Amino acid sequence: MSSQHIISVLLENEAGALSRVSGLFSARAYNIESLTVAPTQDPTLSRLTLVTVGSERTIDQIKKQLNKLIDVVKIIDLSESFSLERELALLKVKKNDAIVQKIDELSADALARIADETDDYLIIELSGEKIWLDDFLSSLEGDVIEVVRTGVIGLSRGERSLTL
Repeated sequence: MSSQHIISVLLENEAGALSRVSGLFSARAYNIESLTVAPTQDPTLSRLTLVTVGSERTIDQIKKQLNKLIDVVKIIDLSESFSLERELALLKVKKNDAIVQKIDELSADALARIADETDDYLIIELSGEKIWLDDFLSSLEGDVIEVVRTGVIGLSRGERSLTL
């Protein structure tokens, strides 16, 4: 049975490192559902977070192949422990009272805010779990003009961490 896994990778912050990781997936016909990467507090390292779907055997194979890459320092499967995952989205909508009211209600929980406003349009900033963002976007149905999403990021809760 296939399941979604969120894998975080600590890798050398070098030219071509990301290309080698994505090449591993394309060479073996594995799909990357989302991918985020940014430098860490150590300028020589980057943290890459990817979401993929596969059987336990496939996910084990992916992790083994990732560990073989020269640029990979350490990996952690966030799906194997308690973790906190979030995604950020920006969406452009035509301004109307119903959408403004919905954002006002959500802003109390810091899940949504109006990031930009013109006479006729709003850009809304949302952050939360992927499933919440999916549900929110579907609740707006035909109102969304444009959307951009970061993909999932996550950290293990408690003592477990992706550090050297």
